[in-house]
Amino acid sequence: MGCVRLLDDLADLVLGTCCVGCGSPGRLLCAPCRVGLDRAPWPAWPTPGPPGLVPPWAAGEYADVLRAAVVGHKEEHLFGLRETLATLLAGSVVAAITDVGGLAGPVALVPVPSRPATVRARGHDATYALTRRAAALLRAAGHDAGAVRLLQTRRGMADQAGLDAAARFDNLAGSLHCPTVALRRLRAWRPVARVVVCDDVLTTGATAREAQRALEAVGLGVVAVATVAATRRRRSPQGGSSGVVLSSGDPTD
Repeated sequence: MGCVRLLDDLADLVLGTCCVGCGSPGRLLCAPCRVGLDRAPWPAWPTPGPPGLVPPWAAGEYADVLRAAVVGHKEEHLFGLRETLATLLAGSVVAAITDVGGLAGPVALVPVPSRPATVRARGHDATYALTRRAAALLRAAGHDAGAVRLLQTRRGMADQAGLDAAARFDNLAGSLHCPTVALRRLRAWRPVARVVVCDDVLTTGATAREAQRALEAVGLGVVAVATVAATRRRRSPQGGSSGVVLSSGDPTD
């Protein structure tokens, strides 16, 4: 423990970094905060959720340390957090596939795409990077998995920030599609593969459901959604789907 602390202090001196969870100097995610993320993935059904959504899985709640890590990686270019987040995503994929019949056979991990303007503003495609690394971790563990960019956004989709559940569903309707060239890419890799939609955070389930719709429209079998984290949901006093609000600090994608 003393050696680890010394290394943390040295890293802070040289790099000026600190833990996104507790603020202690050194690593971007200190050992105690990292251990706190090691929980079994769970079925993260939104309430209310979009009809027809395949089982969604998450590695943790979008709060506290995990929220700080997701935001740090996506918005603040803290790429040192990628391995931890990709490991959590890979765990969600394993849980999701196990739940629907086991890990035998190829699995295609399809990242939910961000709007091109968002990717340009951030300078990187966070979800694809996490999905690609998660696929590599699964292959290292002996699973036939690959990350395949199948989905693209259509013009006209507004930023999701500040929208309630009903508005998100309306905004996303028909917003994603799977180009023929992308479908050919998948067929060339594996003619038959189970598809898992991957994202960093699950909120209302609207984005995941739209991704599922777009993939099923070209004949692909989506079996699950796997995410790093899921938001806590609560109802407003008015109730009803339009009365659902999201927890503070919800993601914009």
